[in-house]
Amino acid sequence: MRWTINGAEVDETVDVRTSLLDLLRERLHLFGAKKGCDQGACGACTVLVDGRRINSCLALAVQYQGREIVTIEGLGAPGALHPLQKAFVEHDGFQCGYCTPGQICSAVAMASELRDGAPSYVTEDLTAETIDVTPEEVRERMSGNLCRCGAYNGIVDALTETYAPAAEADKREAA
Repeated sequence: MRWTINGAEVDETVDVRTSLLDLLRERLHLFGAKKGCDQGACGACTVLVDGRRINSCLALAVQYQGREIVTIEGLGAPGALHPLQKAFVEHDGFQCGYCTPGQICSAVAMASELRDGAPSYVTEDLTAETIDVTPEEVRERMSGNLCRCGAYNGIVDALTETYAPAAEADKREAA
């Protein structure tokens, strides 16, 4: 079987029942995505597939052959952090750090959803060209990622600071 993971081609032979999370952690030693609940309820295992967020604990690895998979390890590097990783540090968006990789991967996909104009339950104007990156919007969109330490305020601040300026720039371009 073949996947593209963090920009590299990966060939592995795995049982067809192997979850994507187990492939990443047990076979490829990419430990960023965590096994939290193993039921898709906590978001600790969130990774990006073709730019969209998924719970890798619920996904069979065989389903994602030939797709572009990005884990937290593929988003930044020591000395060259992703802007969202920097914002998490600056806003204390983590305490124990267990959920942080899933939170960051989910937030990267959330930004794409916002750019694409995909509304959420709390989006006020469903016909708007751009969606305001408000704390309420961020909380709703990130509700599938749990933080057992309760660092939600720092997480929301990090996401709002990182993505609100981009949304404002998009609004100016559209006008």
